[in-house]
Amino acid sequence: MKKIVLGMLLLLFATVSHAQINNPVKWSYTATKVADKTYEIHLTATIDGNWHLYAQDAGEGPEPTTITFSPNPLLTLEGKVKEVGKMEKSYDKNFKSVLKFYGKKVDFVQKIKVKSAVATVVKGSVSFMVCNDRQCLPPRDVPFSINISGK
Repeated sequence: MKKIVLGMLLLLFATVSHAQINNPVKWSYTATKVADKTYEIHLTATIDGNWHLYAQDAGEGPEPTTITFSPNPLLTLEGKVKEVGKMEKSYDKNFKSVLKFYGKKVDFVQKIKVKSAVATVVKGSVSFMVCNDRQCLPPRDVPFSINISGK
């Protein structure tokens, strides 16, 4: 009986440990009003341990971070998505390329303009890939939804 309980505990521990490793990026989403009917959408990635998240212009090889916004007739996107964080550049022998990436934290910022004072929702998805010094995880798509007051 003790062996069965011990085996179950070890299996549970291995499952929990594996699940944590497979999700090293936590995303948060906010909107900040910067002017009349103008907002900044912030998609912030907090990256665990020695993992790193690739930039939108990552270099040759890995999947770059891509942010896609769902069409919304109540708003317009102003310019391109900006990256705010400490970008690192390093030659990667596996990809045989100089790569651009972020460790710890990066904020992707998109300026939007709402067309009227009606509340709306900004929806879309973030596609990204993370690696550490031993492995890369397959690219993931994470949907997001951010409420905009419109005022």
